[in-house]
Amino acid sequence: MQPLITREEALSLGEIEDHAEIEALVQRAWEARTERFADSTDMCSLVNAKSGGCAEDCGFCAQSRFAEAQTPMHAMMDPEQILQHAKAAEAAGAHRFCMVTQGQGLSKRDFEKILEGARLVAEHTNLKRCASIGHMSTERAKALKQAGIQRVHHNVETAESYYPEVSSTVRYEGRVRTIEAVKEAGLETCVGGILNLGESRQQRVEMAFQLAEINPTSVPINLLIPNPGTKFGDRETMDPWEAVKWIAIFRLILPEALLRLCGGRIQNLAQLQEMAVEAGINGVMMGNFLTTLGNTPEQDREMFEKRGLNVARQPDNGANPRPDNRSGWLRGETPDIVEEHIEAGAGGEQGAGLTVRLWDPSTQLRFQAKRSVPPRPDGAPNAGVLASAASGRGEPTAGD
Repeated sequence: MQPLITREEALSLGEIEDHAEIEALVQRAWEARTERFADSTDMCSLVNAKSGGCAEDCGFCAQSRFAEAQTPMHAMMDPEQILQHAKAAEAAGAHRFCMVTQGQGLSKRDFEKILEGARLVAEHTNLKRCASIGHMSTERAKALKQAGIQRVHHNVETAESYYPEVSSTVRYEGRVRTIEAVKEAGLETCVGGILNLGESRQQRVEMAFQLAEINPTSVPINLLIPNPGTKFGDRETMDPWEAVKWIAIFRLILPEALLRLCGGRIQNLAQLQEMAVEAGINGVMMGNFLTTLGNTPEQDREMFEKRGLNVARQPDNGANPRPDNRSGWLRGETPDIVEEHIEAGAGGEQGAGLTVRLWDPSTQLRFQAKRSVPPRPDGAPNAGVLASAASGRGEPTAGD
């Protein structure tokens, strides 16, 4: 993907703080967006099909078994339950639906449930189908395509130079290999990251240009929600004007990508969500996110309609698959921590007291304190730990 600005210009734009200058940048990004996508939009909704107990140590994530944050926890949904969430998403006005699971690889049993869920969604809705299920081989990517999946989401999360601060158990190279495997299978790619993890402005530019080299169909932009009990739990939320500025910069570096504003937009952008639309995004993750609540679908649709954008379903929503024959694949699966706890609980001791709930974000977004949290593999402390959670283990709270 050919950026519209150089790295040097992107770095210069990253330094501006005057609101009038940011507004001028937003207008420039809006023109780049409308020139390429006119009034089309690409609205997505997701289901957290398997939550909690992730074996990896990503510093932003409450679902990590190494985080002290509370998190919803449930085993893989049945395909029929996935379909019900898809029907609700379609009724809310989503164009596409993404099945998301924790972890960096699924067991064979859980993978089959995703495949069957995709078949049901393809058969019983008019939604485009996406999946976000961690690392995979080309063979698995092909199986997803045969089941009706059209796009696979797999973030790089941050710049390669900053990545070791984000995760020590999931390698950056592995993420890139999965993206290559997805392309080899003939699927569209959805690849983005999270801003405000502690990266420098130079590293934000680095990530954007690395994404331009990857050339994904879709780029989700997330803004960190500092979850107490995670590695980044004591960070401040991003200044709304700073967030809007970087959305506009990403648009100019990634002019052909479908930019999607996802997690953290409510907490970080506040009243500037509508300006973020003008900064060049094609759509949002409608409704609720993996472990947090979002806008109502009506609010999301209104944001785009106010800008003269069309939220009705369209033949391709502005997305045209681009052929890419790069090769590469990854073997292996990570442990199924949720299933281990469930099976252990059935026998008695290890999983005793574990409650598994199916995730219904409209009525059941509840959280469960972790009984035991192992030390983080990178040796870093969790930050902003809730006093009540820490006191239950006799550990000091953050700041003590």
